[in-house]
Amino acid sequence: MDGYATFTRKYVMAGVAAIVCALSAVSSGRSSENGTEYGLGRAATEQEIRAWNMDVSPTGEGLPPGQGTVKQGAQVYAVKCAACHGPTGIEGPKDKLVGGRDTLTSPKPVRTIGSYWPYATTLYDYIHRAMPFNAPQSLTSDETYSVIAWLLFQSQVIAEDAVMDAQTLPKVEMPNRNGFIPDPRPDVR
Repeated sequence: MDGYATFTRKYVMAGVAAIVCALSAVSSGRSSENGTEYGLGRAATEQEIRAWNMDVSPTGEGLPPGQGTVKQGAQVYAVKCAACHGPTGIEGPKDKLVGGRDTLTSPKPVRTIGSYWPYATTLYDYIHRAMPFNAPQSLTSDETYSVIAWLLFQSQVIAEDAVMDAQTLPKVEMPNRNGFIPDPRPDVR
């Protein structure tokens, strides 16, 4: 993994670990530094912990079962994404998702999926976790793969007949895959 991916994964997992440790300490009624007991909550169940373990690495580790096509993605996008990103992903009013190829070195770079994102797998991680804005984490795995397929097709990254799933998504070569400079600092590896 490059520095960006390692950094992202390291800090996401550190955050999850901190939450789990805090929940365990609080729920077990352990004493605080001043000797008082918190007495709040309960220990998180394995099922609850698994529900929060939804990160996806650039290599595809963490991708769930499911699949989606460009045609299915067009339908999901129209219903759940177009209000914020426009009917073709270019119009907005929120971030542009499509277009911007070869603009990153121009005076007015346009950061979109096809111009900026180095890994297609991070699309799954972000979209499944945070979209749609008004109902994050409401998309099924199939809907998420479908929207990704449509966005990658609109960005001229994959063919119209491509099927996105846990095996095909990590193999997608994004146009800006080599556009990031690895971070040499040892504390972010």
